[in-house]
Amino acid sequence: MATIIKPIFTEKQTEITDKFENRYGFIVSPRANKVEIKNAIEELYSVDVVRVNTMKYNGKMKSRYTKAGVVQGRTPAFKKAIVTLKEGETIDLFSNI
Repeated sequence: MATIIKPIFTEKQTEITDKFENRYGFIVSPRANKVEIKNAIEELYSVDVVRVNTMKYNGKMKSRYTKAGVVQGRTPAFKKAIVTLKEGETIDLFSNI
């Protein structure tokens, strides 16, 4: 099971990372717990994780108007983890692109 799905590159997460240089956000598997997330980050990036905060987001209902009528759907639900690293450590998220 892949615990870490992808890092978060949004304006809000970039503000958090700029304000606290040792915090990073990741989209994680909905079944992953904090210990699994911590171990996966430490193994993947070779850093020491101090704290992991998780949040679950439900999918939102979306609708749009088309020629065929109203089309309704749902965005997928996901789980987000904010990882706090040991003071002075950083993760280079763009190194493997």
